[in-house]
Amino acid sequence: MFGYYIIIGLIFLVSWYVSNKLKTKFKKYSQVHLQNGMSGKEIAEKMLRDNGITDVKVISTPGMLTDHYNPAKKTVNLSESVYTQRNAAAAAVAAHECGHAVQHATAYSWLTMRSQLVPMVSVASKYSQWVIMGGLLLMAFTAMGSTLLLVGIVLFGMGTLFSFVTLPVEYDASKRALVWLETENMLNPQEHDAAEDSLKWAARTYVVAAVGSLATLLYFVSIYLGQD
Repeated sequence: MFGYYIIIGLIFLVSWYVSNKLKTKFKKYSQVHLQNGMSGKEIAEKMLRDNGITDVKVISTPGMLTDHYNPAKKTVNLSESVYTQRNAAAAAVAAHECGHAVQHATAYSWLTMRSQLVPMVSVASKYSQWVIMGGLLLMAFTAMGSTLLLVGIVLFGMGTLFSFVTLPVEYDASKRALVWLETENMLNPQEHDAAEDSLKWAARTYVVAAVGSLATLLYFVSIYLGQD
């Protein structure tokens, strides 16, 4: 168990660093105001139109960095600051979320796979840690503990798989966003560099989550395989 806490501690530190770096970058690039004067909402709506998407709405959602695309409701949800602000950070986020809408409209395979995993992962994520902990505790008293641990590992593995499937989805959405911003001359070179750096750090949060999940999974697998 001590090894588990070391892994969790390292993951927490790296995640904290990347998360704080992301917030710092977004704060910095929120000061890079767009020469075209467009808000995040306006940029999102234009990107959707330019890609022939007419059935997706751009709406505002409370909070900071709460931006997301909802494929079920077909809405691009932009946090209040992104929705109204006219800066490089807002442009990057708005275009990125529209990138997901474009993925949905074109049946991008990785997004389809991730959507199919959501129901199973939502259940697995609720119970995997509890099942694993229960298995670890019972292993000292009964053979059922080993079976319970294996079940927990499978459940946790589903979450790990989901985190890795998410990586190409996020990177592709950023790529689509940056290509569109450049092709349509939405940003000048300085603004484009700021948008690209913003999305780069946002993507790293997903990388850290995926690697951390894999490291934890491998640790539990080693415990299972190391039984007498």
